[in-house]
Amino acid sequence: MAGVLPLNTGTRPKDLELPGARAGFRSWLEREAWRDIIIATPYVWLILFFVVPFIIILAMSLAESVIAQPPFKFGDVWPYVTWDNFARLFNDSVYFRGYLTSLYNAIIATVLCLFLGYPMALGIARAKGVMRNVLLLLVILPFWTSFLLRVYAWIGLMGSNSWFNKLLTPVVNLFLPAGSHFNSIPMMNTNFAVILVVVYSYLPFMILPLFANLEKLDFTLNEAAMDLGSKPHQVFRDITLPLSMPGIIAGALLVFIPATGELVIPSLVGNASDPMIGRVINDEFSLNRNWPMASAIAVALLLLLVIPIMIYNRIQSKSAQRVK
Repeated sequence: MAGVLPLNTGTRPKDLELPGARAGFRSWLEREAWRDIIIATPYVWLILFFVVPFIIILAMSLAESVIAQPPFKFGDVWPYVTWDNFARLFNDSVYFRGYLTSLYNAIIATVLCLFLGYPMALGIARAKGVMRNVLLLLVILPFWTSFLLRVYAWIGLMGSNSWFNKLLTPVVNLFLPAGSHFNSIPMMNTNFAVILVVVYSYLPFMILPLFANLEKLDFTLNEAAMDLGSKPHQVFRDITLPLSMPGIIAGALLVFIPATGELVIPSLVGNASDPMIGRVINDEFSLNRNWPMASAIAVALLLLLVIPIMIYNRIQSKSAQRVK
């Protein structure tokens, strides 16, 4: 019949919406896709390589150790988990002493890195042109050599017949009574050796954040303070040091956190009878095959390091809000 439009019974609403959906997807792909992917990448990385492994370690810490493969199992009845591994941390002195030794060595190494690294970073920040680049290259240069090779080099230097030991022994004997002189300083297999090698290995991690902070400072403030009568030590105390606190905190965290859980250095130059917590975790995993206990130690170490940092960040954020 003329003038009557045929009914299109094969068309569905979703078919009508499909071109719009495709256009929306294409628009997202062309305009926002790369931005969203770039933003999501670090979150995916953190979830895959931090959150998921932490959940696995946390789950293992709540299991029981068994002679099987894998060497742990959960309970057969509710709540299927046990807190015995965490209770043992407080009952066994080996673990408590390992934590104390790790914190002691890490704190001393961090303080020494700060005292050695701050003048170096300040000198590099005040250097000009090519000299600054050369000094930065010298700081980064050790990373071009294998970490293990550098540790083994220190093992040779700290040996009883090394030139380093023979050079240092007379200096140490000057401060000792006549009957207590050393023929050679017993440096190997001591906490002194651990701290020395940790300071050497992690010193660049203190220098670089400090340099990044110090080079941004306006040194005309120092000149203005000296023009107003301040002495150099007063200028440093009142201007340079407060303004460089972010760099000090960043460098201290970059040194303290890995030094606390260090494994290679204490295993090669440390005292086996007084191990750091990283070596204790390794022994529980590999020698004792007690994965739940090793996981509990690792979880406790993580909480010991992360909780103070979170509290500090919370205090800093509140302070910043009050200033605004």
